[in-house]
Amino acid sequence: MTSNPSEPYGEHRQQEIYAMGTLADQPPEIPVRWAKLERAALEAMDDRAAAYVAGGAGSGETMTENRRAFSEWRIVPRLLRDVSERDLRVEVFGQQWDFPLQIAPIGVQSIVHEEGVLATARAAADLDVPICLSSVSSSPVEEITAELGDTPAWFQLYWSSDRSITESFVQRAEDAGCDAIVLTVDVPILGWREQDIEQGYLPMLDGEGIANYTTDPAFRAGLDEPPEENTEAAIQQFLDVFGDPTITWDAVSDLCSMTDLPVVVKGLLHPDDAETAVDRGVDGITVSNHGGRQVDGAIGALDALPRIVDRVGGRAGVFFDSGVRSGSDALTALALGADAVGIGRPFVYGLALDGADGVRAVLANLRADLDLTLSNAGRTSIADIDRSLLVARE
Repeated sequence: MTSNPSEPYGEHRQQEIYAMGTLADQPPEIPVRWAKLERAALEAMDDRAAAYVAGGAGSGETMTENRRAFSEWRIVPRLLRDVSERDLRVEVFGQQWDFPLQIAPIGVQSIVHEEGVLATARAAADLDVPICLSSVSSSPVEEITAELGDTPAWFQLYWSSDRSITESFVQRAEDAGCDAIVLTVDVPILGWREQDIEQGYLPMLDGEGIANYTTDPAFRAGLDEPPEENTEAAIQQFLDVFGDPTITWDAVSDLCSMTDLPVVVKGLLHPDDAETAVDRGVDGITVSNHGGRQVDGAIGALDALPRIVDRVGGRAGVFFDSGVRSGSDALTALALGADAVGIGRPFVYGLALDGADGVRAVLANLRADLDLTLSNAGRTSIADIDRSLLVARE
């Protein structure tokens, strides 16, 4: 990678917003502050969608813990350095990303906006933000990658109890041009999500988020009638085949032998699991607790990150999501050893408020915040970020 500077994302975004406010008397339509963004988005959604997106496992303590983990680290700026040019680029599995942010895999986006993930994909393509596509989508992978063009795309896989569906999904992701397969392993069984249970709501029971299944030849082969003719039977079959609580590490080895694409295991929090994953042949690990949606009382994902980096860093890519709300959060995770950082709920809130334009605004703001925080911390390159940027809070 050369040392050419990146676009000055921070200055450009600030100038754009200030110019609209001053010259056109138009402040940003999408709230910039996290609390205001979340509040506005939840008000824009119906109660069931709001509970599904914002809720977590049990009492929500793991979501709280994700945020507390960030508060345990403080950035230590170094000053009087030339930070006029920055380089935010990173290399991931041989690809150059313009900045170390990725849209995390979030399913059933159609419950917050009628265009769902297709709107998110258009925003990602406009800004060239890499994206990880959920298996549980209301649009099939082929339609989404058509919107993305050359924007890097990974495919998140839930191992199906019907192996033929798993194999078909992997093949379709390859054929659609995806750049990696991400096996999510932290949902052996759906967690106890109190807000959803109080609503009595699971969107897949309404047929939301199952398009990859209903368009899949292996899935359709198991139906007596096409999904278009018997939606209820298709939904029931989805419930029967989605996920497999019996899978073990053998499935990881199996997946690595099933594809030539890089394989990432998502949802690990223990360094022993990370080491086992690497021993089984994976190319990357995503440190994540599913945004606090699976185990109430689990450790904050950021607390797990340094230990996993210490164990497997250099032997596999290490990626991170869960609890990221700002550019400074992303920078903290990068300093603790993440190669790239996933953005989850923030972009969904932008989607709920204004479709593709809302996603675009949220991502542009996060990118600008990362750029400006990097420079104001006295650093000029993501490649040079390490733990010397931080001190542990006493």
